[in-house]
Amino acid sequence: MANALVSAVDALARLGAPDTVFVDGSWTFPGGPRDGAEGCIPGSRHFDIDQVRDTANPLPHMLPDADTFTRHVRALGINTGSRLIIYDRFGLFSAARVWWMFKTMGHDDTQVLDGGLPAWIAAGGAIASNHASDDGPGDFVAAFRPDLVVDLAGVETAIRDGSALILDARGKARFTARVAEPREGMRSGHMPGARNLPFTELLDANGLLRLDPTLFERAGVEPGRPVITTCGSGVTACILSLALDCLGRESTVYDGSWTEWGSRPDTEIETGRAPS
Repeated sequence: MANALVSAVDALARLGAPDTVFVDGSWTFPGGPRDGAEGCIPGSRHFDIDQVRDTANPLPHMLPDADTFTRHVRALGINTGSRLIIYDRFGLFSAARVWWMFKTMGHDDTQVLDGGLPAWIAAGGAIASNHASDDGPGDFVAAFRPDLVVDLAGVETAIRDGSALILDARGKARFTARVAEPREGMRSGHMPGARNLPFTELLDANGLLRLDPTLFERAGVEPGRPVITTCGSGVTACILSLALDCLGRESTVYDGSWTEWGSRPDTEIETGRAPS
């Protein structure tokens, strides 16, 4: 199994390798990052989390079933034996979500480009104007791993019995309800007992991932205790999960995240700081 993170220098050495596919997982939302690098890595395929989703679920970009995922990925020309390098043009934002989706669908040979497209450019990587054209369908087959994703009922169980730590990647102001949620119709605050580790604290000044275990320890992550990551809509939660994976810890992503929890009238919400 590949290390979940790859440097721009190492990624450059794999450009053009017949078994390697670069995947552009760039995505943003109103109020999200805007000042990303322009262009794309030559030969890369575009993976849109708003297209590869469960269309029957009204929540945004929810994980689709294995058959739907297989169909979309095959259309990108990706094979079961493909070595994937995922990046986004903002540095590290939505690429981790795409990495998690592939991992949850059983494809472990998937890495995230540390620092994304800006790091690629800084390392001297070439830039193309367009993504790769269709080279024909691949033979990818998804194998869903239910242990890597949790639904609302699973989170409620973890809150009730304390079986897992809920770790929220949103900013502190949203977590403590000092500011309103950016999505309309959503209450503010956090899940009972949840702890807060804003994903921005895991990024250095160059947008590279900080693999510092003390960040997680200060947030309440304990050896041996399962972790459920969450955020606004299941995107930046995957940055926490990516960092935990690099540190040798598995985690589970709450796919519906605050978009589901905060929009329901029957879920319990806390405000203010989480208990230390």
